[in-house]
Amino acid sequence: MLRNPVGLSYAVVALLASMILSDVFLFFSVLDVWFLTAGGTEKNMAGFSHLGVDVTTWGQTLLSLPTQIVFIIWFFRVRRNAEVFASDLHRGGPGWAIGAWFVPIAQFWWPRSVAAGTWRASRRDPYGDGKEEPLALLNWWWAVWIFSVLFGTFASAVYDDADRADEFRAGAGLLVAWTVLDTVAAVLAILFVRRLTSMQHRKATGMIPAAQ
Repeated sequence: MLRNPVGLSYAVVALLASMILSDVFLFFSVLDVWFLTAGGTEKNMAGFSHLGVDVTTWGQTLLSLPTQIVFIIWFFRVRRNAEVFASDLHRGGPGWAIGAWFVPIAQFWWPRSVAAGTWRASRRDPYGDGKEEPLALLNWWWAVWIFSVLFGTFASAVYDDADRADEFRAGAGLLVAWTVLDTVAAVLAILFVRRLTSMQHRKATGMIPAAQ
């Protein structure tokens, strides 16, 4: 049975937009650290404080949990809808739209495979060449997001392990780059959610018939 994903998509987009806003705050917080540590000597760090970075990072951590939960609920719903549109274009059942995110290592490519099958089934013609609705947006989002996760882990480790001014400056520089990368990933995620939701909504409302 089809279920409308539009309302959930609004919630996902709103939460992702909040994550982007938190990236902006973190960008300026770590940029301030980068300027404070200019010159790479301890005397340049008068008044230095981690407070801005710490508060923003904790805020992001708290915000990321509901974002992930609502996104996975939306992802499960569109996957179940895709089963109605074209049940033979998927590997595994709809439950993997949830489970795939929690399988160690495989979580880096398995959800993308689920998303690809869902996207194909949601096209105007699920069995066509897909030129009008290519997988490019999905591929760009997934690639940037994976790189952002890996790069963010590295940048945070460098910053957290810093003891000297030059080390803080290096870590802050990496975090500045990561906030930009994470923002791009969030924007691509929003575009992906909006596009896939739109594709399914058109089919569900009868504008484009589901595949038999």
